Amino acid sequence: MVSFGLIDEWNPRPGRLTSWIASPSSITESASAAIHPVPPSHQQEAYLRAARRNESAGFRFSRLCLIAFDIQASLDTAALTTALTTFLRRHDTFRSWFSVETDGTVARHVTDAEAIELIRNDHGDFTTPAQIRTHVQQETPGPFDWDCFSFGAIEWEGGFTVYCAVDHLNTDGMSQAMTCVDLMTLYMNAAFGMDNALAPVGSYVDYCERERSISRELSWDSPQVQRWIDVVSAHGGRLPRFPLPLGKDADTHTRSAHLTTTVFDDDHAAQRFEDACRANGGNVTAGLMAIAALAYAEFTGKSDYLGMTPKSTRRPGNELNSVGWFTSLIPVPVTIGPGSTFTSAVAQAARSYEAGKDLTDVSFHRVLELVRPEDGIDVEPGWSVPMISYIDVRKLPGVEMFDAINGCLYGNRGSSEEVFMWINRFQDETSMTFLYPDTEIARASVRDYTDKFIGIMAAVSRQGDYDQVAPALAR
Repeated sequence: MVSFGLIDEWNPRPGRLTSWIASPSSITESASAAIHPVPPSHQQEAYLRAARRNESAGFRFSRLCLIAFDIQASLDTAALTTALTTFLRRHDTFRSWFSVETDGTVARHVTDAEAIELIRNDHGDFTTPAQIRTHVQQETPGPFDWDCFSFGAIEWEGGFTVYCAVDHLNTDGMSQAMTCVDLMTLYMNAAFGMDNALAPVGSYVDYCERERSISRELSWDSPQVQRWIDVVSAHGGRLPRFPLPLGKDADTHTRSAHLTTTVFDDDHAAQRFEDACRANGGNVTAGLMAIAALAYAEFTGKSDYLGMTPKSTRRPGNELNSVGWFTSLIPVPVTIGPGSTFTSAVAQAARSYEAGKDLTDVSFHRVLELVRPEDGIDVEPGWSVPMISYIDVRKLPGVEMFDAINGCLYGNRGSSEEVFMWINRFQDETSMTFLYPDTEIARASVRDYTDKFIGIMAAVSRQGDYDQVAPALAR
């Protein structure tokens, strides 16, 4: 099973560590790149602005994403250098860096692919996982540096561990899985003379231009903009919040905490849950949003739930093989009445989810640029919302090899303002992972929420439905 969590929980096997970072000549050349006409994606721009606002946090505020996997053979450093360089040149998201100009705009600069070179550094033996974790995080630059990535190999008897640390600016969950497949394929080709084909990739810069082109065509009265305004207005003009207290001070930074627990310990239970969702017109994501709505109602006594779930913005074709930040958030409103059950809620959630998919390419960041005061939308810059994500890991590219190579995906312990939730279905287990503010109150709230959520999922798996506990609800 693929391991997920915070980098603090990554326990690589100690050994001799060699790292690869951008060469000084690459950094110098990239710094001279002129402003490119395509700006960052809306999500990248918001992320960069948040990173700039929080430079005084005292820790790495931006997200660092790490993958690692094992190879049971002696390390060929020349082959790994070739593989890593080819990987960076192959995906054009790694050619960009961003500056904040005097007029406040965030501008893209693009360096030439052939200018990307790596240097290898031998760091000697590391005796503890903590030393390795510290090294990786300290060696990887932040999102305002072009080279916000680093790579490494940790040699131990009989093999070595490859790691890749990339700022979230240039990657997402699917990209991390693709990175593992790409690097394994490229290394095997270079080290053992193999000729395994790589899938053609699209351009992340072209994707950003498409997103911005769509945004330029939007106006306040565009149907998609009005849909967003209607959804948020129905929620009091505010974005959703976690239904239980988190105990964080809005004026301070709160580091992230992480919890992973098992939902189903066999695939039969997971399949029964999926069957119940599909029998009522939904998929698993719709089922999870229905459960979130029921849990929200039981915890708060309120009937109108506004859920947010990530949606891939990749289009069919080469973009499906590209590394980059190809996601947006879509709204899934669900109303829970006194007689609502899971089966009625999932049917409604399925309709909301389908309607929300029409907003995949319409960034809420752009909507906020278009809203009028009379719309009554009260959303602050740097907004954050609770998010629920479902991934059927069995369908990820290359997943069949992840167990064999001890594949893992981790993120750094940055700042958390809200609760993010991932449900991942593996071959023999379904897990639930939370990222949330590291406070005593939040820890208790997330435990209570976890118990409620899993309890509803288990009931649906056992009996195909769930009757809410709350006898009555008030708006």
